[in-house]
Amino acid sequence: MLRRKRVNTAVVFLLLPLVALCFMEYLPWWPVFALLFLWFSLTVFGSFFIQWNYHLTSRHSNKKTENNWVAITFDDGPNPEFTPKALELLAKYNAKATFFCVGQRIEKHPEILKQIISQGHAIGNHTYSHANTFGFFSLDKVLNELVQTENLVHTLTEKKIKLYRPAFGVTNPQIAKAVDKLKVHSIGWNVRSLDTTSRSEETVLKRITHKVSKGDIILLHDTSEKTIAVLEQLLLFLRKKNLSSVTVDRLLEIEAYA
Repeated sequence: MLRRKRVNTAVVFLLLPLVALCFMEYLPWWPVFALLFLWFSLTVFGSFFIQWNYHLTSRHSNKKTENNWVAITFDDGPNPEFTPKALELLAKYNAKATFFCVGQRIEKHPEILKQIISQGHAIGNHTYSHANTFGFFSLDKVLNELVQTENLVHTLTEKKIKLYRPAFGVTNPQIAKAVDKLKVHSIGWNVRSLDTTSRSEETVLKRITHKVSKGDIILLHDTSEKTIAVLEQLLLFLRKKNLSSVTVDRLLEIEAYA
């Protein structure tokens, strides 16, 4: 598997002799530019595809589980309109989920956060601002975002959250350092619903049900009526397939709170 440190070491190891040969006019310069382009491409794709584990190791599933479990996860809440509807459906089908919450939205709707926990679901850190430019933040700014949300949750619930999902699934060396420093678990997914796109309810549901199996982590967002409609059909599907949704920490056999 490709890892940033290994790739960087290999590129430097290859680049130095190539440059030397080019200066001595034994080689044209295009191999140097080709190598740099390859390095840049790997870095970019490794940042945007969390499943690559390029910058840091995230947990995307537990295919070794002996239980008929999956983990439904929600990003970007709590949302005053749609999170309560999701909670109602989860209760109706006796399912548990994990909500990766944004700090600014927790501040606006603390009662929903407490409702999530009181109903037996897990919560995780999804940054404080969920800024579009989060992938360009400095280490200090990344740490501040995560600690701010962590402290907010602790104040409201007395729980210190250990689950973290990178905003937009974007990772980089600064985020990797922050995860290591704070000793949190980076949680990815291996079934992406694309429920925030213009795709129809039927298309989103089919995208999930065609691939989901035990041990999978499903990515949803508690931010739209479309997702709520998909959620109920998904819960019915899981019931028919004898699959149960549990919190992500239970599926992965890790701790959700310190």
